[in-house]
Amino acid sequence: MNASIETLIQKISRLPGLGPRSARRIVLHLIKNREQILEPILVGMKNVHENIKICPICYNVDIFSDKCYICSDDKRSHDVICIVENVSDLWAIERTSCFSGQYHVLGGLLSSIEGRGPEVLMLEHLKKRCAEKHIAEIIVALSATVEGQTTGHYIKNFFKDHEMKITFLAHGIPIGGELDYLDDGTLFTAFSARG
Repeated sequence: MNASIETLIQKISRLPGLGPRSARRIVLHLIKNREQILEPILVGMKNVHENIKICPICYNVDIFSDKCYICSDDKRSHDVICIVENVSDLWAIERTSCFSGQYHVLGGLLSSIEGRGPEVLMLEHLKKRCAEKHIAEIIVALSATVEGQTTGHYIKNFFKDHEMKITFLAHGIPIGGELDYLDDGTLFTAFSARG
């Protein structure tokens, strides 16, 4: 096999959810469909590489000059901020159209094992932003993992002396979920947080 193709397979196999076999299939598919698939992907990736920026306000990614499309949208609520772990979580919430406020992307969660402390959360920047914009509520929308829960509690304590409301996403029984198939932790949380 050509060294360039092997290198491409190795690079693609490092993407999340892919291994060497999937990467080989993808590379072969791209080679077979150069005009229809490979060339448009190359143009798109070059455009993203040259123009993508991180929003200095919320840390979302976008192609922009000053701030991202969410922070520059005057129709959105400016007194509520939703804290998410990463941009993919922000995109997931945006797909639902259930939230029309602002965001703060943490870029990671607290983890003593991986050496990530409070400094990675950019909370001082968020505190300043909350004071300037008179934020009424912070919604903590983090995963129901140990790291997510630890980070959520840290955020709640960080803002305990502020007069804004701190809320967390509800956890519990998913739509279509049957009680018999739920794990004990999910069932316990559903009962504890019932409204």
